[in-house]
Amino acid sequence: MNSILIWTARIAGTAGVAAMLFAFAGRLGGIYWLAGFQVGTVLQAGMAAALLACLAYLVVLAERPR
Repeated sequence: MNSILIWTARIAGTAGVAAMLFAFAGRLGGIYWLAGFQVGTVLQAGMAAALLACLAYLVVLAERPR
């Protein structure tokens, strides 16, 4: 289970950072729509993915034996 959660966190974290950078670069370029979505929506999706990664890592840390 821990292995699945760690890989989930890694993938979600990478996807979240990529989405946030994509939205940030688009906004700096003056673009309001990216791939059919508003830039704010892409940014929020990236932040949600980063939150998922943080929560998955937190579960792994909480379940670690002492």
